[in-house]
Amino acid sequence: MNNFTSWLESKKLKQQVVNPNIQVGEYSYYSGFYHGKSFEDQAVRYLLGDGSTIDVWEAGVFGEVDKLIIGKFCSIASGACFMLAGNQGHRLDWISTYPFSAEEFGDGVKSGFERAGDTVIGNDVWIGSEAMIMPGVTIGDGAVIGARAVISKDVAPYNVVVGSNKLVKQRFDDASIDQLLAMKWWDWPLDKLKGAMAILCSGDIDALHQYHLKHP
Repeated sequence: MNNFTSWLESKKLKQQVVNPNIQVGEYSYYSGFYHGKSFEDQAVRYLLGDGSTIDVWEAGVFGEVDKLIIGKFCSIASGACFMLAGNQGHRLDWISTYPFSAEEFGDGVKSGFERAGDTVIGNDVWIGSEAMIMPGVTIGDGAVIGARAVISKDVAPYNVVVGSNKLVKQRFDDASIDQLLAMKWWDWPLDKLKGAMAILCSGDIDALHQYHLKHP
């Protein structure tokens, strides 16, 4: 096993994540190199229901909680951040956005918490260093998120996005993207993947499709 393979094996998330509200597919990894903390300590914020959240935000208060779902073969760079827990109790449509405590301010206090829904990261997604993914966002298969981007709305498959949801380009044309989404190479068995490595490490989508047809 070479140094890179050993490093990559040590960063794979499926073997490290313990919170039941985080689901991670095979081979996805978090670098963490420049920030010195584990994925759950550094990258996942305000995840409810893990037994270590702020008391007033315990899962029992809100019932079912939002989850973080990450597909297979994702590359997540150091310092990336997934913001969960919906609006965290801050209501923009109320006069005050402050999350008042009933113990201090009385029985008139209402919970402002609203779920945003699960945050879903597709397969083969590359998320750059210190990118921030806001609650309830879905990032499609094959997308690329630039360093320090702030993603507050869904990203389509194979889109390259930077800054504040700024689309830079599609990685491939529409027909090629449709082919990739139909083939779902990330779900192939290991033997089939091994046979396709030379093609996967190229831009020849037609060749990958032909290989797929010959190895159903």
